Formats: sequence, structure tokens, C-alpha cells
Amino acid sequence: MDYAVARRRMVESQIVRRNITDQAVLDALLKTPRHLFVDEGLRPHAYSDASLPIGEKQTISQPFMVAAMTAALGLTGGERILEIGTGSGYQTAVLSHLVSRVYTIERISILASRARRVFDQLHLTNVNLKVGDGTIGWKDQAPFDGIIVTAGGPEVPTEFLEQLAVGAPLVVPVGPLDRQKLLRLVRTSDGGFSREELMDCRFVPLIGEKGWLNDAS
Repeated sequence: MDYAVARRRMVESQIVRRNITDQAVLDALLKTPRHLFVDEGLRPHAYSDASLPIGEKQTISQPFMVAAMTAALGLTGGERILEIGTGSGYQTAVLSHLVSRVYTIERISILASRARRVFDQLHLTNVNLKVGDGTIGWKDQAPFDGIIVTAGGPEVPTEFLEQLAVGAPLVVPVGPLDRQKLLRLVRTSDGGFSREELMDCRFVPLIGEKGWLNDAS
């Protein structure tokens, strides 16, 4: 299978046709080999318009959702971004081509280890990965120029809001387990937050102290 051709077709048919026009985001998707972030048996489906299982009851997000969430951050280059939920590492890798540094947290150690191996294989040197409870953020490295959350919770943890720089966006799915709204919140200079609903979505649950407390692992 020619993965480069499949990747270009994915961007043209799934991303551009759904009105994602940020050229930097499109270029990052073209640079990122999604097939390396899934099991070998699933690689023929790596560039399909679907999420795929990665083990531990987790998934790699649909390419369009990765593109839409990345575009919603409004990146210009040079940002320090916090990602909650490393998962396969695909979203992390896309971000790594667009920003100065990505700080990413994964609660499941086996997934974090797999992602780290792929990051090393791709020589992604601007990614800081740790295993822990993502729902409390990464206070030692705050404030961030943007936060992206790849799991859905019942509400937005206050820690995420507190760890945003002024003018920085938080892109996060919020709502019940079976359906969420993808929100974009931006910290304003007066200490408040603007709020925008981007689309309906459905993510795996955000598990942790500030998320779903029932163990869905």
C-alpha cells in the first residue's frame, strides 16, 4: 500500500472537502504517518474516515476530528500546547509540526509507552509526555498557549481554564457519555471566557479526579 498516496487522498477527500482550509494544518496531516499509530492489522484502514481501536478500550480519532480540533486552536507557530489524552499519539504528532512544544498526558501507561516509541521513530523532539491524571492538567508548565482535550467529560475542569494564558483557546468535548458538544473557550483579558460550540461529537470518557469518576478502563 502506498501510504503517502492514501494520506493525500485522506486530506483531499475527508478534510479539505469539509472546509478545513488552514494550510499549515493540512501540511501537518500530510507529514504525519497515521498508519504508524495503529496496529499492523489495521494499517490498511489507517486513512479511512473513521476512528479505530488502539487497545485498552481507547481509539485513534477520526482524521477529520483531529483536523478540526487542531484548526480550532488557531495556531500561528511557536505555541506551547497542552494535550489531555495522548492515546495513540497521532494528534500529538500532528501538533508537533505546528508548535514549539507539546505537553501531553496519558493515564494508561501502555498507551503512553507505545506513543513514545513512535515519537522516537519519527524523531519528534518537541514532545513532553508523562503518565498521569490529565484532568488536573500540568500546572508546573502552565500557562499554555492552548489546550486540547481528546476525551469527553461532564463539564470543563477548572484546572484547564486556570492553566490557559490570556487569549489562549481550550478545545474540549463536553457532555454526557453518549454524546458531547465540541467547545472552544478562550480566556479573555478580564478573567472571563468566551464560549463557542463547534459541532456534535462523541469521544471516549475523560477519566480522573476531575472527569468521570467511574472506572471505564
